[in-house]
Amino acid sequence: MNILVVRTDKLGDFITALPSMYVLKQHNSQNRIIACVAPINEALALACGFIDEVIVDDGKNSVFELVNKFKNAKIDASITLFSNTRVALAQFLARIPIRIAPATKIAQIFYTHRVSQRRSEVKMAEFEYNLELTKALFSDINLEYKKPLLEFSDAKKVYEVFCINHDITKEIIAFHVGFGGSSDANWNLDEYEVLIREVLNQGKYQVVLTFGPDEKELYEEMQNRLFDKDVVFYLSLDGLIYFAKLISRFKLFVSTSTGTYHLASLVGTPTMTFFADTLFASSARWKGVGDEKFQKHFMIPHAKEERKNIFEEVVRVLLEIK
Repeated sequence: MNILVVRTDKLGDFITALPSMYVLKQHNSQNRIIACVAPINEALALACGFIDEVIVDDGKNSVFELVNKFKNAKIDASITLFSNTRVALAQFLARIPIRIAPATKIAQIFYTHRVSQRRSEVKMAEFEYNLELTKALFSDINLEYKKPLLEFSDAKKVYEVFCINHDITKEIIAFHVGFGGSSDANWNLDEYEVLIREVLNQGKYQVVLTFGPDEKELYEEMQNRLFDKDVVFYLSLDGLIYFAKLISRFKLFVSTSTGTYHLASLVGTPTMTFFADTLFASSARWKGVGDEKFQKHFMIPHAKEERKNIFEEVVRVLLEIK
């Protein structure tokens, strides 16, 4: 069966879709898994061995171009994990026989099977809601998936070369201080500087600060703040797959709840992650797809005193890492 799985939003959102694609492939090795993704996620989709074909939708071309892509893929069934009118209409016009999606938004009228999930109630995590949708196609599907879900045979080599180039001889704790994605809670740069200096003062780990390709100003700001310390500043200009390989070997990845956090969890890296103190943006909704025992979650409250207490707890946990 040729199965289209649609998730055309941002990096973190797309990563929550990967367990669903994996279990669909595992259910029957003859299933051909076709991922419809945004351009930013094309390389990552192509790196996943359980995805057989990738259709890129940039949202700019006519809907009929997307229809033609669907027709050419000869799709038997589709599962749209997050829908919009464009992708829903394209599937309808492509006459995909079975079209499954959550029963939300006006776009649901274009699907043959509409599943009521009420994700706003946050009864499970986003990737778990995605997994549940696969049951509409195969009621007996096994929803278990391997962790880490994505591994690279050359990751060790990439990491070793990085360490040689930056004269690194200790295990790495990385801080990604930027926002990005739909994250809406984070420590400010002063607070991050305190966290980083606390780790450095222990002398046990090498600190690496990572930045997205569009975060050059933040990269320079943190260099100015920590010019007196032995910190490696990495501006990610080598592509998402290189970055995934690199961070898969890190001791810990510290960040807000954004795409890079989900990427770290995907490749099995232990994470320390900061979430907004609201149900919709919480770790209950956005926990990573990796092993939960490798995930440390902190909700950042709005109240000043509560925020201070959580910050002190983060420092304590950081300094207890072995």
